[in-house]
Amino acid sequence: MRLSRLLGERYREQPSEALLISHAFMLRGGYIRQVTNGIYSLLPPAKRIVAKIEDIIRQEMDAIDGQEVLFPVVMSSELWEESGRYSAISSELVRFKDRGGRNMVLGMTHEEAAVHLARTEAKSHTKYPFMIYQIQTKFRDEARPRGGLIRVREFTMKDAYSFHTSQECLEQYYDEAYKSYERIFKRAGLKDAFAVKSDNGMMGGSVSHEFMSECEQGEDSVVSCPVCGYKSNMEVAESILEKFTGGVKFDSLEKVSTPDCKTIEDVAQFFDAPVQQMMKAVVLKAENSDKLVIVFLRGDYEVNETKVRNVVQANVEIATGEGTVAEHPCYGFIGPVGINKDNFTIIYDRSLEGLESVVCGANEKDFHYKVPSIAEYMGDAEFVDVSKARAGDTCAKCGDGKLEIKRAIEIGNIFQLGTKYSEKMGMRYTDVDGELKTPIMGCYGIGVGRLMASVLEALHDDRGPIWPMSIAPWQIHLCTIRPNDENVKAKAEELYSSLTNKGFEVIYDDRNESPGVKFADADLLGVPVRVVVSPKNLDQGCFEVSTRDKEINDMVPVDNIEEYVRKLIDDKLSQLI
Repeated sequence: MRLSRLLGERYREQPSEALLISHAFMLRGGYIRQVTNGIYSLLPPAKRIVAKIEDIIRQEMDAIDGQEVLFPVVMSSELWEESGRYSAISSELVRFKDRGGRNMVLGMTHEEAAVHLARTEAKSHTKYPFMIYQIQTKFRDEARPRGGLIRVREFTMKDAYSFHTSQECLEQYYDEAYKSYERIFKRAGLKDAFAVKSDNGMMGGSVSHEFMSECEQGEDSVVSCPVCGYKSNMEVAESILEKFTGGVKFDSLEKVSTPDCKTIEDVAQFFDAPVQQMMKAVVLKAENSDKLVIVFLRGDYEVNETKVRNVVQANVEIATGEGTVAEHPCYGFIGPVGINKDNFTIIYDRSLEGLESVVCGANEKDFHYKVPSIAEYMGDAEFVDVSKARAGDTCAKCGDGKLEIKRAIEIGNIFQLGTKYSEKMGMRYTDVDGELKTPIMGCYGIGVGRLMASVLEALHDDRGPIWPMSIAPWQIHLCTIRPNDENVKAKAEELYSSLTNKGFEVIYDDRNESPGVKFADADLLGVPVRVVVSPKNLDQGCFEVSTRDKEINDMVPVDNIEEYVRKLIDDKLSQLI
């Protein structure tokens, strides 16, 4: 490909809308262009990278006996009604009517379509186990798309679905898929990718893992223990809480005026008591319920919405903003003393367990209670884990290590779904004894565009991407200095023709631009091997060969160039196996 003909402009300015490195470099390097919020067109460099990622995924899915299929983008609502997700999922699922008035949906995931296909084709135990997969466009009407391709509304995804006759068979295949994912991410250049225990969310099932790539600007928090190696998404992370036994002792219930106390810290200072002795209330709205959820927890802990969701078995969100509980006169002063428990779903976090005297809201603006013991106001309620693990908490797995928290990007996930979808959608097979049984399912997803962006987040310098050889848009960037020099042009054209005819992937900068412009554009394209043709080099009978990662910079004799770059490419690929 001649760079003079490549569609897509490159520019030096930092785009103001780009918060992540990958977003900025993909805009500056001519990889993506935004169509509307969370929806992008891919230009040739990005499309070439995506195609290579998809090839790696196909090879690894085929290696564990996957069979590629293609499900429809548009489905009848009837399939989603069968699974129960048509009404369970909120506005993320796009619903519409076709010209015949039938309710339809845009596929945001394809469990329903997979069961619909498999239940007509796998009616005998002799077909099991099997796995089907696709690589296809999906649409999820994400509320807050961000970070370029990291969180979008329209995206390309590989999703796979396995079907089994026993839990043991599923677990064995789940392990194979786990190892396959490790190979995929290593081959794509993310050799430091790791798996963590995760929440099943709307997917359902009992066991799930997310594969992560560490990133300072990532949207996920990963909790880990340096002693035993425990890793978990913050959503489901467990820890041993440090019990608080100090503080001020209150002998009797007392209502106190607390003007101008807007935060937990303000209240603690007012009472001259530690924050650990404060009880705070977090109010959440549960989906499809008029009852608000109130979580009471210790003042130095934060609520974990995912854990709350799993307790109340409904999606929840913090109840703030116009027209919500935030406008209630006693919002910010809510406490368990005297509250009408019938009007709310009340949860006590385990961080409160063992506390005696506490300060809590008095359910009246600018008033708090000093409470000698919270137990007498709990009734028969129990303490449950709905708070976030914190850095420094003791690891619940080994009981020794102190937890660390880092930011990361989710690059893939795997689930043991069980029979959630196959049972509800009436999928049956005949076993060896002639009895009808329900198959057990697994599910395995990778966002292709997100993986590309995650690789860029991990592999870059101040000038642009450093693409690994396995997924780079081209293998070789051929660059001319003073292309108007007849000898330079002739040698460059000859080399370009020779390399492309031998099967090398070459982007050839044949433009009449300054060396600074050419090298800046080369950095933004991030091609692993750069070959420079210049009068000075040719006077020595050589081409200059360097790598984007700055590990190599050699003068290579003209007659040896093909052999040299072939070995260099092979060496770079071998490092990713």
